Amino acid sequence: MRPVRLRAITGGQRLTSTTLSAQVTDLENAVQAGNGKIQLQFPKSEAPQEVLGWLLRFRIRDELATRNHVVVTAGESQRALAALAHQTGRTGPAFVQLAVANGIAPDMLPELGRYEAIQRDMFVRLNGGTLPRTQARVAILNVQFNHRECVAAKSLSIQVNPQYGQLDYRTYSVVPAPSTLSAPATPAPSRTPKPQLTPAC
Repeated sequence: MRPVRLRAITGGQRLTSTTLSAQVTDLENAVQAGNGKIQLQFPKSEAPQEVLGWLLRFRIRDELATRNHVVVTAGESQRALAALAHQTGRTGPAFVQLAVANGIAPDMLPELGRYEAIQRDMFVRLNGGTLPRTQARVAILNVQFNHRECVAAKSLSIQVNPQYGQLDYRTYSVVPAPSTLSAPATPAPSRTPKPQLTPAC
């Protein structure tokens, strides 16, 4: 795998190629260990971009927590991960396989739990101390939450090496960078929405 130069700056911190390579290797090993039971939801060649997307989402969510003074314990993270597993209807190895299929290496599961726990705590805070009970209220809080997460993402000044793609701020995923070599004069219509390359906030 070619080295990646990626800057996700939070007080000078950088997401290194070593971190990315280790998590991609962990993901690939988990797929092999699944003996055909794991169907990746993306082409295998795009594993670095998928893993990188999750690493960036975790960084953004951590920044959101920092900016809003949210402190999540290891126990809260574990409970949030268990709740997510219950929600998907898969527990134990089946849940791990589901995570791997979506680009989350087994080593990253604790971070996924923290990611979920931060969102839960933010919703409780935005709702005045309790979880929202109606879909209408959830929709209102989603707008507030998404804005705060956008501000957190914007503050990190994330720069992805173009050889891996670019950050789509709509989904916080790494999408292919446009090729300027042989672009058609009239671009073909795309079924997927154009990536949002700058924060909307």
